[in-house]
Amino acid sequence: MSNEQTAARFSNPAPLGLAGFALTTWLLSMINAGWFTGDAMGMVLAVAMAYGGTAQIIAGIMELPRGNTFGATAFVSYGAFWWSFAAFVLFLHDKVPGAFVGWYLFMWGVFTFYMWIGTLRAALALQLIFLALWITFFLLAAGEWTEMKSLHTAGGYMGLLTAIFAFYLSAAEIINDAHKRVVLPTGAPGAG
Repeated sequence: MSNEQTAARFSNPAPLGLAGFALTTWLLSMINAGWFTGDAMGMVLAVAMAYGGTAQIIAGIMELPRGNTFGATAFVSYGAFWWSFAAFVLFLHDKVPGAFVGWYLFMWGVFTFYMWIGTLRAALALQLIFLALWITFFLLAAGEWTEMKSLHTAGGYMGLLTAIFAFYLSAAEIINDAHKRVVLPTGAPGAG
């Protein structure tokens, strides 16, 4: 069987992974931006485990036979992020110093920064997701380190922007595939 025939057997898991990431990021970012209090965190945790965590990990595993190292690394990593976040909030939140939480967020920012560099030859929509996300992580880390509410709030708003970009790319991949033409442009090199 040729590579083209083999690749055609596997559906594109990116819209699933992007949607799981976007929805969970949107919910948490509404709290971080100050739209809702921590009382709403229970819903974030439920979505983090089911959709942001599990669905993204499934999408990442589905990227492996497609040979997409970037997609597999991104989706499995951010799926694991959501599981670690849920475990932290549920079991460890009051046992970890804020400065250490800042390091957790900062290191996710470092990971996201080099993943962003990996997108620089990909669709503009993907580049924007990772650009907004590393800024989000660094703002939230700085908020933890300085205890400045304004940095935390700014991180929340940047997270909302990140979620919008991810929802857009998920929608574009679904809609463009369904219509077999570009309906929603992604800024892909040579593809609109």
